[in-house]
Amino acid sequence: MSDVNMRASAASGLTDSEAWEFHSIFVTSFLIFVAITIVAHVLVWQWRPWLPGKDGYAFMLDGIAVAKSFLA
Repeated sequence: MSDVNMRASAASGLTDSEAWEFHSIFVTSFLIFVAITIVAHVLVWQWRPWLPGKDGYAFMLDGIAVAKSFLA
């Protein structure tokens, strides 16, 4: 079967080898994206946790007071 016939029969228009190559690039890109997002979430969690501690969100009031002092 020629490439032309194979392309016509596939819904994507890709041959099997082209489809596998695209799949491997897509999976690799997706895994890199997931790794970057995990690192970003860990860094943001260290900077400012999004679950309150024992005092709730009271620690944020200090930041609001500091911000107000800069605006005044």
